[in-house]
Amino acid sequence: MVSWLDRTVSACCQPLGRYVGLSSGVLGGEDYPLLWYRDLEKHSCGEFSFAVVQANQVCEDYGHVEPGREGTFVGVYDGHGGLDASRFACDNLSRHLITLAREKGTIDEEVLNNTFAATEDGFLSIVEREFHVDPAIASTGCCCLVGVIWKRTLYVANLGDCRAVLGHTGRFNRIFAEQLTNDHNARIKEVRDELRALHPDDPNIVSCVRRTWRVKSIIQVTRAIGDAFLKKPEFALGAIPLRRPVLRADPSVSSRNLQPCDRFVIFASDGLWDLLSNEEAVQIVHTYPRQGIARRLVLSALNVAARARKLKYGDLMNYDKGVRRAFHDDITVVVIFIDHEMLNDELTVPGMSVRGFVDTHRPSDFNIEQEVATETEPTGTEATETELTETEPTETEATETELTETEPTETEPTGTEPTETEATETEPTEIEPTETEPTGTEPTGTEPTETESTETEPTETEPTETV
Repeated sequence: MVSWLDRTVSACCQPLGRYVGLSSGVLGGEDYPLLWYRDLEKHSCGEFSFAVVQANQVCEDYGHVEPGREGTFVGVYDGHGGLDASRFACDNLSRHLITLAREKGTIDEEVLNNTFAATEDGFLSIVEREFHVDPAIASTGCCCLVGVIWKRTLYVANLGDCRAVLGHTGRFNRIFAEQLTNDHNARIKEVRDELRALHPDDPNIVSCVRRTWRVKSIIQVTRAIGDAFLKKPEFALGAIPLRRPVLRADPSVSSRNLQPCDRFVIFASDGLWDLLSNEEAVQIVHTYPRQGIARRLVLSALNVAARARKLKYGDLMNYDKGVRRAFHDDITVVVIFIDHEMLNDELTVPGMSVRGFVDTHRPSDFNIEQEVATETEPTGTEATETELTETEPTETEATETELTETEPTETEPTGTEPTETEATETEPTEIEPTETEPTGTEPTGTEPTETESTETEPTETEPTETV
């Protein structure tokens, strides 16, 4: 019996032997300019840790956490060919999700599929408009990984090879790793077989280039937002004749009712999984304190990258961005801890929306049911997304058309321009039951005219102040 226990403990601890240099309580990286992190923050049913490290000259990874009152949203966007697609997805995907969920009154797999479709359509409209000025925009794309915890259910959707891995316990508190996503990457035989079946008339749909399987000898991932040159002939630049799209933008979506044994979920771009296995990452999270665990995962991966080149960890840190890409990719990691005693509770105030490499935060607007409860009686002066796109925008308005058809920016969009009182912090009162933040539902009241401002003359059925 003792011998069996010794072997079990040894097997569990074996992966950590690669990270002896990181086993002390001091993590490090505080003065490392290419590393950004938030060691521990709160979300609707627990805590989360978030870290990003840059390798490319311009970081193509974007990460986003929305810890709302009712649930938690996580997004990891791994760009390729530039940052345009990943930045656009980070700016817009969560906004589409909130809008569609409010319209339906729930979150489910259909809402997630429609969210990805809306994001893809929005970015391709930008490509169509900008292509004649900047043809390179047709070759930028991104892998997307989204996780949503809502009503004791975990929803996961992904395109490409970002990955979500669940850590859950079994007998004797032993931790197990369970991959929740499918990698859409040509290195996997089943993915190559699927491509060949979809393109029987194209013998070169996948090929091995320098010991790496690629689609049309170009790209490894088979699903992504963007990459218009592999989806539409008008963007192919003449180099790749297309009979039909060779990349897809429909995500793999799954859901899971959270169980008491489910402890945490690791959401990360492929930069982490190129260096750590699922089991190694889960074991690290299970073994060490929550504080700074995402940073610990990133530093553990960098330690592996250094050893692979026979370098000391400190030597790798001396290489600047751009040069670092020869050793590892950009890496984004979000670890979501699940505290089951909090699953039935709501945050008394919304958490702070957090984005990687952005130090200014705002209250999260991940808020579904509270909106649905009041959107049956919208006021006549509410400025919905449809109304805003039909009227002349003012200097302070941010319409959906502007967000989805203009070059994405570094700022966090919210779907509407905030007024003097933050919409997400507005609570309905007894005398103004319909005062909420604007929704995607067409209001039944009067339409605003071109000369209408954000403060409208009250009518018999309308409140005097609107959002």
